[in-house]
Amino acid sequence: MQEDIERRAVAVSVNAAKLSAKTLAKALAAALRKIQKDYHKAQTPQGKQSVKKLMNHRVSTSALPLDGETKLFDRIARKYNVDYAFHKTGPKKYLLFFKAGQADAITAAFSEYTRLVLGRGKSKRPSILQQLRQFGDKARSRPREQQRKREVAHEDR
Repeated sequence: MQEDIERRAVAVSVNAAKLSAKTLAKALAAALRKIQKDYHKAQTPQGKQSVKKLMNHRVSTSALPLDGETKLFDRIARKYNVDYAFHKTGPKKYLLFFKAGQADAITAAFSEYTRLVLGRGKSKRPSILQQLRQFGDKARSRPREQQRKREVAHEDR
């Protein structure tokens, strides 16, 4: 009877060791997957990048022609968290590459960009440089006032 109890105790401890080893292996595998996922996420660039880096994301991409300022588009695209790249095709002419999965976000960013670009031409207030030129022209066209000179007699004492 004593031997039977000892045998069962050994069997229980072996089973417990196997169970804890399996549990430990599962926990380590889950932690390793999380580390790999975080590492991969850190390696993937976000926002503005080169065309080569964007193509290395291994997702389908689309392109749109863009005429004008890229800096204004950069500011808007950061707001929408899109991954994009510019390829220069001519003076002030670019191709805007972006991930096809982000088409909705890029459409919203592009519509805001076009609204801002079109709204710039309709500015109601003249620029500061233009105002300075106008004031300079007004000052030149005004007749000059003659300055009156007073002569003070200095008497020697």
